[in-house]
Amino acid sequence: MSSKITPSLEDYIETIYSLGGANDPVRLTDISSALGLSKASASRAVQTLRGEGLVEHERYGMFMLSALGLAKAKEVVHRHAIFKRFLMETLQLPEEIAERDACRIEHVISPQTVAALERFLD
Repeated sequence: MSSKITPSLEDYIETIYSLGGANDPVRLTDISSALGLSKASASRAVQTLRGEGLVEHERYGMFMLSALGLAKAKEVVHRHAIFKRFLMETLQLPEEIAERDACRIEHVISPQTVAALERFLD
């Protein structure tokens, strides 16, 4: 990848993964709807991800994650799950708050902290 993927772009990767998984292409409309953003914004972001080699453009305006994008999506989803689990189980936060905060934390935390937190939870 030629540049750092922003938290916003990580959200797009995570959304594409949640909508299509590893193998199913998704429509731009579904991506923009899931994120509550305009199709124009989603289109710009998806094109940026495509330029980074994280998304492939399929026929009929469909998109899916590349192998690199899939690896990145799984990494983001894993970080999210670890932090959500910590916030709910250890700090006893309600799921709604844990979900929102995990989504914020997942983008700025180091791999070392994620690994330490995972060891702590296990």
